[in-house]
Amino acid sequence: MMPLEETRRRPRPNLGIGRGIRRAREGVEANARLTGTTAALLLVLLFIEGLTILRIGSLLTLHVFVGMLLVPPVLVKMSATMWRFARYYLGAPEYRRKGPPPNLLRALGPVVVVLTVVLFASGIALLLGPTSWQHDLLALHKGSFVLWLGAMGLHVLGHFLDTARLAPLDFIARTRRQVRGAAIRQWLLALSLVIGVGLGVLVVPYVGAWWHAFRLG
Repeated sequence: MMPLEETRRRPRPNLGIGRGIRRAREGVEANARLTGTTAALLLVLLFIEGLTILRIGSLLTLHVFVGMLLVPPVLVKMSATMWRFARYYLGAPEYRRKGPPPNLLRALGPVVVVLTVVLFASGIALLLGPTSWQHDLLALHKGSFVLWLGAMGLHVLGHFLDTARLAPLDFIARTRRQVRGAAIRQWLLALSLVIGVGLGVLVVPYVGAWWHAFRLG
């Protein structure tokens, strides 16, 4: 039998460190799940938005509404992505262990972010900005859309498998329990949609007046 004094000297496992590592790993997985679920939601909304472009004259109101609906989920997706980016480059061990995306997607990410901001900002400014800016803003909106479509196509193809794998995990009972915070992530997305609907309702009344002024211009 080991003497009492020697037993007392034996190092005890630091449960706090182990708990901290588990939480850090859960944080990485939670970020990935939020990113994947938001990406899947955006793909559906962007598909609807793309359909409105085919008949933009008659579907302009729907185009504007869906465009405004997209804004909050886009901000959620960008925030989750930039959080991972910041944590990785600040040296967080679990994010470093997960590693960066492939080099092409890594270089493409900032391009997609900039083009997304330009596309949405020009669209909102086109609707709410001064009439004298309309033709320049429309050219910017169309030009940024063409560039954005190409960059986003590559971005979606590069992340499609990850998105398909991650998006359902918070909605399946077996995998939902594996990472805490599933309900919070779901409520965050729901809140972003509610805010988006509110933005759409606020902006849609301007569409008729804008379209009339633009056609006269």
